[in-house]
Amino acid sequence: MPDRYAVTGAFGYSGQYIARRLLDAGHEVITLTNSLHKPNPFGDRVQAYPFNWDNPVALAESLRGVDVLINTYWVRFNHDNFTHRVAVENTLKLFQAANEAGVRRVVHVSITNPSEHSPLEYFSGKAHLERALTESGLSYAILRPTVLFGKEDILINNIAWALRHLPVFGMFGDGRYRLQPIYVDDLAALALEQGAKTENTVIDAIGPETFTYRELAQTIGTIIGERRPVLPMPPRLAYFAGGIIGRVNGDVMITWEEVLGLMADLLYVDSPPAGATKLTDWAQKHADTLGKRYASELGRRQ
Repeated sequence: MPDRYAVTGAFGYSGQYIARRLLDAGHEVITLTNSLHKPNPFGDRVQAYPFNWDNPVALAESLRGVDVLINTYWVRFNHDNFTHRVAVENTLKLFQAANEAGVRRVVHVSITNPSEHSPLEYFSGKAHLERALTESGLSYAILRPTVLFGKEDILINNIAWALRHLPVFGMFGDGRYRLQPIYVDDLAALALEQGAKTENTVIDAIGPETFTYRELAQTIGTIIGERRPVLPMPPRLAYFAGGIIGRVNGDVMITWEEVLGLMADLLYVDSPPAGATKLTDWAQKHADTLGKRYASELGRRQ
């Protein structure tokens, strides 16, 4: 029997892949979103509700009758219009509303290596939410991806963009820190698989390939036919260069916290892969378009 699912941000990046898979599987889908002003890519197949962060009763009511909540809501960095602190507070409200509405299970997208003791708000905030969910009494699956890749991706695309537009590619330090990118549709498949289960679980949602940052840049450059010198740089200098690129494009290309998280090897875990799609295979199929246009995080949020 089809279940009723709520997907936060079904008009966004990973949420759209998750919603599409749910619909293809015959499930009923609603979404909670900040983007009611955007066109609904699913038409009348997905009913959209506002998040109602300031109205807990309405938030819970929108989840009434939902069997499984799949939560992708988060913010990448602090900004005038959104912060990690507020994202944590809002997600706690979401978990409470799910409990009050009688939601059976929550599938929550987190991050690898979260820690409440981390000096990085992204990782400490995610850890705080994981603990809150595990203590909520709700059935849960926590998925911990590193970097997502797909047509709408930002990080991998913008590495390719830099390789296409700059004479050299500068790394933060020696570039030996590692990443394990997962295909966004593999993450969506994993979310559906876990939504159908009942046991509590935490999964490192990583892809089948591990790259150092240097190897990632070199590999992408080779695939798109733009081999550039990949040079170690003082982290602050490379960050400054990224800041200039971001401002030129009306965006934030990378934050200092993201640089520190990369260099601390927080996007690497010693776990078996949860996704099957190789970044190298996907990039080769999309080599003609990968990085042709800069992908803006702030543009996505407008």
